[in-house]
Amino acid sequence: MKLGILFSGGKDSMYALYLAKKEKYSVECLISIYSDNKESFMFHTPSIKNVEQLSLALDLPLVSVTTLGEKEKELEDLEKAIRIAIQKYKIEGIVTGAVESVYQASRIQKICCTLQIECFNPLWQKSGEQILWDLVKNKFKVMITGVFAFPLDKSWLGRVIDASFISDMKKLHERYGISMNGEGGEYESLVISCPLFKRKVRVKNYEDFGEKNSWRREVSLE
Repeated sequence: MKLGILFSGGKDSMYALYLAKKEKYSVECLISIYSDNKESFMFHTPSIKNVEQLSLALDLPLVSVTTLGEKEKELEDLEKAIRIAIQKYKIEGIVTGAVESVYQASRIQKICCTLQIECFNPLWQKSGEQILWDLVKNKFKVMITGVFAFPLDKSWLGRVIDASFISDMKKLHERYGISMNGEGGEYESLVISCPLFKRKVRVKNYEDFGEKNSWRREVSLE
């Protein structure tokens, strides 16, 4: 079956791609949405333009559409992007990195039903801690590019997901109820190395924005 990956460059969409490849599905393209709304409930926004460099590293074509990020209207833009992928790459289904968000998963599923294609969610309802350990075990290098919840602060930007990170997140989960996987929007990430890459990427430069417990790192890859 030919599939497209809903792709942000973050850990969940990259790991979903990894699992789809592992199951021998034919991944034809990446599908990314550039949202002008930094507070979008649907789409990852920190450093999103890096999907262009990541598509080159993965040697997969990219379908991208820009949205103003208006609630529900952004779903029309997502449907537009998927239609382009169907027409151009003949995909028969899409893969998402959804883990717990019924808001996201239900809306994507509705679009797939409309377009009469399959929707796969390989991470659905998996333990957040287990996903983090799987990333470490499978040699994913994942950098934190945004934090949006107390007590996370600027010092977390640029941290890499490793045993120390997982230990720290577990303590915060137990004390404050923070999702270890960041599924509640507590943090965002960018994959800068993984077994799927055909060539290396590196951080060219970055700039940090924010205050208190809301920070984002805009990274440029090359």
